[in-house]
Amino acid sequence: MKLSKRLGLTTALIAGMAIAAPAMAEVKVGMITTLSGGGAGLGIDTRDGFQLALKQAGDKAKDIELLIEDDQQKPDVAVQIADKMIQSDNVDVLTGIVWSNLAMAVVPAAVGQGKFYLSTNAAPSALAGKGCNPNYFSVSYQNDNLHEAAGAYANDAGFKKVFIMAPNYPAGKDSLAGFKRYYKGDIASEVYTQVGQTDYAGEIAQIRASGADAVFFFLPGGMGIAFMKQYAGSGVETPVIGPAFSFSQDVLPAVGEAALGVKNTSNWSKDIDNPANKAFVEAFQADYNRLPSIYAAYGYDTANLLLSALEKAQPSDAEAFRAALKEASFDSVRGKFSFGPNNHPIQDLYVREVIDENGTLTNKIIATAMTDHGDAYAAECKM
Repeated sequence: MKLSKRLGLTTALIAGMAIAAPAMAEVKVGMITTLSGGGAGLGIDTRDGFQLALKQAGDKAKDIELLIEDDQQKPDVAVQIADKMIQSDNVDVLTGIVWSNLAMAVVPAAVGQGKFYLSTNAAPSALAGKGCNPNYFSVSYQNDNLHEAAGAYANDAGFKKVFIMAPNYPAGKDSLAGFKRYYKGDIASEVYTQVGQTDYAGEIAQIRASGADAVFFFLPGGMGIAFMKQYAGSGVETPVIGPAFSFSQDVLPAVGEAALGVKNTSNWSKDIDNPANKAFVEAFQADYNRLPSIYAAYGYDTANLLLSALEKAQPSDAEAFRAALKEASFDSVRGKFSFGPNNHPIQDLYVREVIDENGTLTNKIIATAMTDHGDAYAAECKM
């Protein structure tokens, strides 16, 4: 599926015929994201958050042409789209990939060809350390971050023996590495599941037999929905902890009451008290008739970062545009936001609890887990 939008352009239609042709855009942005399959909700929210920021920008976004294509959560498809966007569409900036295995397939080649990549989500450790690049900016986090906060929370909560589980792909490996980096107790078992897995009977049996006093899991999108439903029906009462991805707004309606009371860690929540976040949540609900997820928040921040940089420089002046991105002079929905030396965020991380708010499952912040937190790989980045 392909969607090409010329923002700020009015096209007249008479008898089904377009009589106004769009002018050439000054800046082309290629968004590769997941719009079909089990991970579609993540990509849809990414897209919608990004587009909302462009819409709100009005004339400031009039010279941006946004090309959006569905990667189908397949690395080979993402590579084909990126190649076309770079070689045929001649995009200036790429963005939007949700999954780290797709990012690893696309980003190194894209920045190697001089293109800028602004990550709305995926931020694998391989791109934060030795594989960092001046044209690659992660606006979301570094993959380990939210899981590091979960490890710190597990200590504070007094859990002594935790069963940990994640999908077997780069973000899954980063997640468990991040949890273990800060968790001081024992690991009951470390399990890697298949990407896209929907049956967790075997893993739940392992949890039951493990003697763990808590379960930490990272299963984004449909994987987390399937696990939590099966876990709730299994009779196993071991408490679960997760990162925000496992209890994001896009999955909570499907998970249902099984999520109530679960603690999860995040760098964003709809109740962060700052003007930019309040305006974002209100506008997203008004435009899309649903609460925004963390993926929508990242998409929104990424677009606003891009807009702030374009006020100062064009991608054609790579050095100036890079410096403008590095300044991060936009109002983040997260409040405090800056880039570290490897172009990954320095930000606060929170503990949230799933609650029922007037009949809608959502999250509220109950504690701050880490303040002004960077990542473990910045020292390895030489640029």
